[in-house]
Order: sequence, then C-alpha cells, then structure tokens
Amino acid sequence: MAKPKSQGRSQAYKLRRFETREVRKRFLLICEGTKTEPNYFKEFRSNQTVVEAEGFAKDPRSLVDTAIELRKQKRLKGQEFDEVWCVFDRDDVPPDRFNAALSQAAANNIKVAYSNEAFELWYVLHFEYLNAEIPRKDYQAKIAKHLGLPSYKKNDPSLYARLLGYRKDAIRNATRLLESYPSPNPAQDNPSTTIHLLVEALLGR
Repeated sequence: MAKPKSQGRSQAYKLRRFETREVRKRFLLICEGTKTEPNYFKEFRSNQTVVEAEGFAKDPRSLVDTAIELRKQKRLKGQEFDEVWCVFDRDDVPPDRFNAALSQAAANNIKVAYSNEAFELWYVLHFEYLNAEIPRKDYQAKIAKHLGLPSYKKNDPSLYARLLGYRKDAIRNATRLLESYPSPNPAQDNPSTTIHLLVEALLGR
C-alpha cells in the first residue's frame, strides 16, 4: 500500500534534519583569555558548527594540560569533538616554555591558534598589514582608531559584528604575515598569529 504523499514529505524532512545534525562539526576551544576570546569565537556557532569555548587564566603550557584533561573528562561524558584548539598569546612567556606548549599540543592532537604577542593583533589585521613589532597597548590604539571609537574595550560584545565585514582582509593579512617568516619560530616571530587558521576551520574552509 502506497504511503500518502504528505507522510512521505514528512519523513523526507525528518531525514534531512537528521542528516544536518549528523554533519555538524564540533569544536572545543580552550582559551587563555576568560572573556575576549571565548566571546568572540562563540559567535561562529551555526547550523553546521558547534563551538564550545571556555576561558582559563593560565599560561600556554598549563593551558595545553587543561585541554588534554578537559577533553578526557568530556569523552567520559560521551561528548566528542572533531577538533580541539588552544588559543593563547606569547606575551612575556619564556621562549622555551612557549615552544614546549606548541610541541605538547601537537603530540596530543590539539591544534593551536597563537598570537605573538597578543590576540588584538588579529583585530588589527582586519584593517592593515602590520609586520613591525609594537607594544601591545598600540594594538588597542589602532583598533579604536580604525573603528572610530574613543577607546578599545577588551570585552566589547559588539566587536565581532563590527569586524565581520573585514574578515577576508584579516585572513589575507595574517596569512601573508605568517609566510613572511622563512623559518618560523613562533616564540620569536613578533608579530605573528595563527588565529586565521582557526577562523578558517570554523568557517569550514
């Protein structure tokens, strides 16, 4: 006996919904910043992307340890992630400890989106190609100027929307900057960032 057309359409719709749920990619982001980075990356959530971002005020090596442990805890609860990332800054972390964090992450299948020296470099790259070492406070002044704001507020919830139209420029500038170092040394390459690699992953590129 043939099924009514309406029933067939209903089943097809349910199947499409199931398939959509199945292809959603899940990201776990462990961030050094407790607000700025988590708030920014949570905005990348979509029908195809699940983003769980948590902030811990820890140095890079400790942050990687936290990511390893947190992934383990979530697996025990039946929560699996397609990609796990650590997001941290170089700041004044000793070079050997910074590079050790990168090595430890790679050994444990954890990706890293780092900034040397601060996350705000990523924001600046939305507006200009910056390849000169400057104090991090100058990043903030540049961001405020480009956005036409009296000052830069670190946890401004409107930043994602304000920067959205310049994202392609940021990815292009960050890529060019990273490629400008013939023999990359993340702890020494100031300025540099790999935030664009995480952004591209979140966008499904």
